[in-house]
Amino acid sequence: MLFENLKSALSTPLNPEIINCKNYKLASVLVVIYGKDPMVIMTEKSKHMRLHAGEISFPGGSLDLPDSDLLETALRETREEIGLTVPRDQVVGQLESVVTLNSGFLILPFVSVVDSIPPLSANTEVEKIFHIPLKPFLETMAVDLDPTHSTIQETYTFEYEKQIVWGASARILKQIQNCLNS
Repeated sequence: MLFENLKSALSTPLNPEIINCKNYKLASVLVVIYGKDPMVIMTEKSKHMRLHAGEISFPGGSLDLPDSDLLETALRETREEIGLTVPRDQVVGQLESVVTLNSGFLILPFVSVVDSIPPLSANTEVEKIFHIPLKPFLETMAVDLDPTHSTIQETYTFEYEKQIVWGASARILKQIQNCLNS
């Protein structure tokens, strides 16, 4: 998977506007892919979090009042959670929004593809930061057969170091896989 091909496949117009959605709370995440042999950054949420404790996810979170749009939310949350500052002009695209199973969030995912990143540092919301080789990770995709997970959308799982990624994060990874295979 060549870096430039990856960047091209994931480049889409950005529309980070705050959408009027009465049924869900708004949130966004930043999918950061970096390096010559592309790696994707994911986090394990702290076990002390009120929502999504211990889950594997992308850096991101809820829209805050001062945020001008959902892209600003994703960039702010990435900076706060893992100490990575990504300028807006390094965000190459966005994916389709996904919803969470239990917590009532509509999440708008943005994608940044960069050559390299500095050392990262987790805040109290993050238990661990993962640097996952993208291609082998995407090859672990399976259909999620847990009947309690299938009430919203198609469900998938991905696996890295015996950690299972499911739910909204897995649906985001599936979109990335689809972009790279088209």
